[in-house]
Parts: sequence; C-alpha cells; structure tokens
Amino acid sequence: MKKTLIGILSISIFAFAFANTSPDSSELISQQCKLSAETVAMLKGLQYGNSSIRKDVGGLIKTNLQAPENRERAQKAMNRMVDDQSRDISTLEHKYCS
Repeated sequence: MKKTLIGILSISIFAFAFANTSPDSSELISQQCKLSAETVAMLKGLQYGNSSIRKDVGGLIKTNLQAPENRERAQKAMNRMVDDQSRDISTLEHKYCS
C-alpha cells in the first residue's frame, strides 16, 4: 500500500516536472511541498515511523528537485512536517508551504 501511494505521487510529480521547461520552477517547488505534506500526513495516519517517512519522502524530493538549495529547503520543510504533531494535510501545507 505504501509503495503504491509513493508510486502514484512520484508519477504525478514527474508528469508535472516534465511539463515545466525550467528546472525547479516555483510552481514545481510549491507542488513538491504540497505533495510532501499530503504524503507525510497520509503516512502518519497509517502510523509509519518518522524515519521511514523521512526516507520515503526524502527520496521523492531528491528525485524531483534538481537544484541542491531547493532540495535542502524542501528537506527542511519535510522534516518540520514530520516533527509536527498534526496529521492534517491543510494544516501542514499552511504551516510549511506558504
């Protein structure tokens, strides 16, 4: 189930990234943050451990963002999402993607 969800999200991100001609456009970075929030919230709801969540979502970030500074910023936001007690997608998006 987890791998299926991650696969679906990866395909969505790849399709979005392919449609953009500029690497790491602001839209792609924003979309990555929202998808990270959705994935973190979903995996928290399924009671996955924080280390597993960080590994899986971190892999998506590394795959989809090209610029190291954008990867680092996305990783930091994702780590804060994982550490946050909230399991609500919109709360995580509002706190970390704005």
